[in-house]
Amino acid sequence: MITTQSLKERWTIFKEQNPKARIRDAAKELGVSEADLLATQVGETVQRLEGDFREILKDIPTLGYVMALTRNDTIVHERKGVYEKVSFNDHVGLVLGPDIDLRLFMSHWHFGFAVDENGRKSLQFFDLDGSAVHKIYLTDKSDETAYEALIQKYYAVEQIPLIVTVPYPDKEDSVSNEEVDDQAFKKEWLAMQDTHEFFGLLRKYKLDREQGLRMAPEGHAQLISVDQLKRIFETAAEREVPIMVFASSAGCIQIHTGPIKKLVSMGPWYNILDPEFNMHLREDQIHSIWVTRKPTKDGIVTGLDLFDKQGNSIALIFGKRKPGIPEMKEWQQVVYEAITA
Repeated sequence: MITTQSLKERWTIFKEQNPKARIRDAAKELGVSEADLLATQVGETVQRLEGDFREILKDIPTLGYVMALTRNDTIVHERKGVYEKVSFNDHVGLVLGPDIDLRLFMSHWHFGFAVDENGRKSLQFFDLDGSAVHKIYLTDKSDETAYEALIQKYYAVEQIPLIVTVPYPDKEDSVSNEEVDDQAFKKEWLAMQDTHEFFGLLRKYKLDREQGLRMAPEGHAQLISVDQLKRIFETAAEREVPIMVFASSAGCIQIHTGPIKKLVSMGPWYNILDPEFNMHLREDQIHSIWVTRKPTKDGIVTGLDLFDKQGNSIALIFGKRKPGIPEMKEWQQVVYEAITA
């Protein structure tokens, strides 16, 4: 068993040897979770929070203009703005502002911390296994007085530099293709009236997401390359076609809707570096990219599904759209040109 003191010492040495390493990468190298590492700093640069995290989120609008960050191993999604219209139906929540747009799954919110990284202040939330689900960073436009008041309101009685994380069991295997009624699945795909019906379709046939795409009707799912994905981003930026970028952790889906402008490659990372929205995508960790076409009552919806080597969803990308409004022809053209060039 790793004691808090020995882990703290190991992390100190690691930071000295790798001064630019992110805490998520340090945790992997040290064989622990990000939350485990962060907890070693409780009483110094970190304060533990307690209480109903739904109530904390309802108080986030008092902070004003902040930066919301949600990530998985392959993509980092950062969006600046104000938390608005925060609501919950039991353990499922919504944040529905024009800038900060989130879907929250509170059964995955187990640990909360207030963090001060050399003056960069944030609220950080973690799953039971210690993986980050969502982080909220103050900006120079944020209300620091409200931030301090929020910490005091939810300040944990016991500020102990140790947490107990529990790994989740491995995902259950999906059924083999031979066990699926292929024709019935295709028929139900073609009968969809809303893109959200796809989740129910996968559950019904006990398929994982990529498996479902492999079994799609002819012409409704197509593999493309990373270069074609980048061409889609570049053309959308050039033509000012607004897009939607969904990135998720286990406890949060974060969505950017709007145009993109500045695209930059830095080593393995492909980046969108705009004033209000940043995306950092590890090209070398993308295993497959699918262009999907799903029928709805408003017509075909064209999307991009990105997966890693383990079959985990990295991100979803669409043209900007709302229910009741047909998909933009400009977006369909951007995708068509990129995959046929």
